[in-house]
Amino acid sequence: MKVLDGEINGFKIDKFNQYGLEVGKTQGICPLCSHTRKPENRKLKCASYDWERGLGTCHNCDTSFQLHTYERRGEVTKFYEKPPRIEVESVSTKVESWFKSRGISKKTLDDLMITEGVEWMPQTGKEENTIQFNYFIGDELVNVKYRDGRKNFKLYKGAEKVFYNIDATVGHDSVIIVEGEMDVCAIHESGFKSVVSVPNGATLNTNNLDYLDNCIDYFEDKEKIIIAVDTDEAGIALQTELVRRFGAEVSWVVDFGDCKDANEYLIKYGATSLSSILKTAKPVPLENVVTFNDIEDEVIEFVKNGFKRGYQIGLENFDNIFSTYTGQFITVTGIPSSGKSDFVDQMVVGYNKLYGWKTAFASPENAPTYLHAHKLMRKIWGNMPTINDINTGKWTEVAETVNENFFFIDMEKYNLEEVLSKGAELVKRKGIKCLVIDPYNKIRSNDSLSDVNVYTMEYLSKIEVFAKKYDVLVIIVAHPTKMYRNQEGNMEEPTMYNIKGGGEWYDASYHGILVHRNYEENTVKAKVLKVKFQNLGENGAEAHFTWNKSSGEFVPKEKPVGVNELMPWD
Repeated sequence: MKVLDGEINGFKIDKFNQYGLEVGKTQGICPLCSHTRKPENRKLKCASYDWERGLGTCHNCDTSFQLHTYERRGEVTKFYEKPPRIEVESVSTKVESWFKSRGISKKTLDDLMITEGVEWMPQTGKEENTIQFNYFIGDELVNVKYRDGRKNFKLYKGAEKVFYNIDATVGHDSVIIVEGEMDVCAIHESGFKSVVSVPNGATLNTNNLDYLDNCIDYFEDKEKIIIAVDTDEAGIALQTELVRRFGAEVSWVVDFGDCKDANEYLIKYGATSLSSILKTAKPVPLENVVTFNDIEDEVIEFVKNGFKRGYQIGLENFDNIFSTYTGQFITVTGIPSSGKSDFVDQMVVGYNKLYGWKTAFASPENAPTYLHAHKLMRKIWGNMPTINDINTGKWTEVAETVNENFFFIDMEKYNLEEVLSKGAELVKRKGIKCLVIDPYNKIRSNDSLSDVNVYTMEYLSKIEVFAKKYDVLVIIVAHPTKMYRNQEGNMEEPTMYNIKGGGEWYDASYHGILVHRNYEENTVKAKVLKVKFQNLGENGAEAHFTWNKSSGEFVPKEKPVGVNELMPWD
């Protein structure tokens, strides 16, 4: 028996052998049921122990149990309310009968520590008798889902959002994810113990899966993640986001046929059939291999509605000439001190406001990081915060927005491969939808190629693979290396061909944007240099802006006119 470094699957052992079983033995009594058996049978070896995985399995009560308790990885930076733990030995006969009508046995209720009790419900405005689904992390009760007889729900106010039954995943190579606690009960009834539920169902907005962020460590060692959510539109959206976060290579999906979810399937076809359909879960289609069946729904959608609308930033004059999809990358260029980085900040703040997108920055030129965070804060605030604003409600709100939605990759020496690796981790852990590389020439690739064109193409190919794989929008700031002055002595507007390796930049980029300062008018314009799909924008079109000194926002201006106001880079 060997437990390496006091850890199992990356979780530090808090208490070794929590039940005081005979260490080193592979067979022995079950700590959950042996004491309930007849005296002559209490010492029978009904359980198997796997000390290295930290998991025990009883062949008498058909239950898995953890041999040890564990500490969660990572720092907990938030403070959550903790629901009071009320010891209830058993649910009432009435509640037991109701669960039985749903195909759920008393043993499953006990295994999952489901209780009942009186709770005030906001939907009815009074106290109701409720079923209580208790959310545990180890021995600690961290949340409770209350359900009354009218199918009203609520979670404990201010409590941490985690997956229901998350402890059951420890020690298992696979896990099943469902959309409700009743589905956990159903799948547990069918014999699968490593099953969890999202805490608040599925919605069409999947940008903020805080419960996944809080529990991501539990999934990192899983070889197989079976997604068995509802078959409605919201369920499909959740399934898509989970596959994006976990990766298609470990993701499998379940088709419940004519049933909406696992519990409905259990009621209609029974536990044995439910077990069988879970075993026939299908892997997510292989990367780089597409059949018509895989994309038929998209083809039908295109036939019905044409091109999908692109994502915009919320500035009308710019939105009229440019939009984008995720899974692509945009090259932003312009002469030095033209406001490229500031405009990119405006873009990602806009994506966050409109769509809830989270962004990661690899921006060595935006150092120090606190000043970059301050720039984002101003744009979200709509003004320059003062010393009197610190710790006010508005300050807390805006600071929380920046903290939850913008992440700064901070490296002593940046390289592309490490940045993309960290970006992939942030997709998984935080659900980012946008990655900013600013500027590309300070985030070099490990490839030491002498041919600049070949190097550039390899560099951009790696970014494209990342964008497609994780369905992320990548924005690259690229400085021109060749700049010329016109007859008046002013810098001419650069194109993508002015970037080192320019031909490759134009060919490979999905989109190109020029940010250029008009010194005479003291305005800034954003010009579309390239747009890959005609429905997303207009090549050569321009949008003009002034800059709000207090907020750092770009303010649309239909016709450039002179203003007596310094730009942020002056």
